[in-house]
Amino acid sequence: MLLGLDWNWFAAALLGGMLLDAALGEVSRFHPLVGFGRMAGAIEARLNRLRPGPRHAASASNASQFTRGLLAWSLAVLPGAALAAWLCAQPMPAPLQAALHAVLLYFCLGLRSLRDHMLPIWHALQAGDLPQARALTARIVSRDTQQAGETDLAKAATESMLENGNDAVFGTLFWFAIAGGPGAVLFRLANTLDAMWGYRSERFNLFGRSAARIDDALNYLPARLTAMSYALLAPGANGTRRALACWRSQAPAWSSPNAGPVMSSGAGALGLQLGGAASYGGEIEQRPPLGAGSDAVAADIPRAWRLVRNTSCLWLAAMLAIAYGAHYA
Repeated sequence: MLLGLDWNWFAAALLGGMLLDAALGEVSRFHPLVGFGRMAGAIEARLNRLRPGPRHAASASNASQFTRGLLAWSLAVLPGAALAAWLCAQPMPAPLQAALHAVLLYFCLGLRSLRDHMLPIWHALQAGDLPQARALTARIVSRDTQQAGETDLAKAATESMLENGNDAVFGTLFWFAIAGGPGAVLFRLANTLDAMWGYRSERFNLFGRSAARIDDALNYLPARLTAMSYALLAPGANGTRRALACWRSQAPAWSSPNAGPVMSSGAGALGLQLGGAASYGGEIEQRPPLGAGSDAVAADIPRAWRLVRNTSCLWLAAMLAIAYGAHYA
């Protein structure tokens, strides 16, 4: 039993949520995560003493800033996760409860959104429209794209596809398997706050530290399962071995404990050399290498998409098999 659902209805909720995502994609208006982002921004503006401005309070203590960040995380994340858990705990017929879990999963998943944001970059590069490809890439990454060429754009899109495959899809599925719709909500809200506050800048280094650390903890197992899945589904005769070798040798050098395994394994699986130099705020940052092989080109973007899509199918099949195995055990 999972939050009142037997395993058959859990399987129905899982399938329902993924089918809703495949059919409908990202909600164009009034998306809950967009509303959450605005609310989180308002909370941060209220509690973060180091927000930029003429009254910048550089004297705020480290402990105070960390405590305020933890309080802000709690105010932003816990009410939504608690509401989801309360709704799912209400007495209702099993089909209705499964539908509720499915809808919560749908709002948290981003598989179709990945495709809809990434493949247009490939189409623009195929058409030789660099300005359009740069504009599309700038929507999904924080690095500079104004002067980026095809290789830079293809690398940025491929890295984002691999990393967000874990953040927007597999981490969500993992926590849905653990705690149903409320688990998916908790993970997705925490991951969104990490994307908003988890920077080592003056503004967020202390205030956003709790958001970063909590996301690291929630993502620890999903990230490694994602890295293993990328390796298992690597195309080519030596893809799996190469992905595992890149994971083992390159992940420790990456600044994020979870992005490192995911991106190094994914890059190795695709036979690509990712990482390296990237421009942020007009300054070149030399990042550790990821993967092994050739530089990324436009055609590698749909290859990365197929790896994420196939991994989604693997996870779905595995979760359904576990659910039905538990039902008949």
